Amino acid sequence: MTNVRVTQPAVDGRSSSGLRLPGLISQQQVAEARRDLGRRLAAWRAEQGLTQMQLAKSICYSRSSVANAEIGRDTSVRRFWQDADRAVDAQGALLAAFDQMAALVRDFHTQQAQARDEERQRRAGRAIQAATGDCGCGTVVVGRWTGQETRALREALRMTVHDFARCLGVAPETVSGWELHHTSTPPPTMTTQAALDETLTLADSNTKARFLLILDTPNHHR
Repeated sequence: MTNVRVTQPAVDGRSSSGLRLPGLISQQQVAEARRDLGRRLAAWRAEQGLTQMQLAKSICYSRSSVANAEIGRDTSVRRFWQDADRAVDAQGALLAAFDQMAALVRDFHTQQAQARDEERQRRAGRAIQAATGDCGCGTVVVGRWTGQETRALREALRMTVHDFARCLGVAPETVSGWELHHTSTPPPTMTTQAALDETLTLADSNTKARFLLILDTPNHHR
């Protein structure tokens, strides 16, 4: 939300980047699990006296697929490991190692998703707090109105394109052009920007909260 400023007191310095939950699975652990699985494959293959090319031919994969799997760059699909397990006579040990690694990866992605959800909820809480005035402020300022902000305001007001255009005194095609980022549509004039400022200023706290939430939602305009 680089174009919108909410006047509110400073908050804690938690960053929205680096979403790994402390004390849980790290990206490094996932990478090491992939490499360990690859080393197991290489060891079983060597024990059977097979080259990468020979193993690849026996399971109908390319040599590069085997090579990438052995360095943990591409763990491929479960069928690959099932066939490789059979080809090197691992008797299920290699496939079981793959299943353990895959479970670790699934848990890691679940944690990442949970962390992103918590971050979005935290930002949403701040937006609501600012818009409802719970922090003693609540002024929302837009530096420059673009299609992203105009659509967020229209949706926050629960207005159609035609109604929103009538409110601003412009053609519906103009509003649609802003929202769809048509290069043939001129950006809002200073007079229109002032009208948008006034519309946002006069909006109730719930509308302001929705405006901030919509802007804070990735790809809200899709």
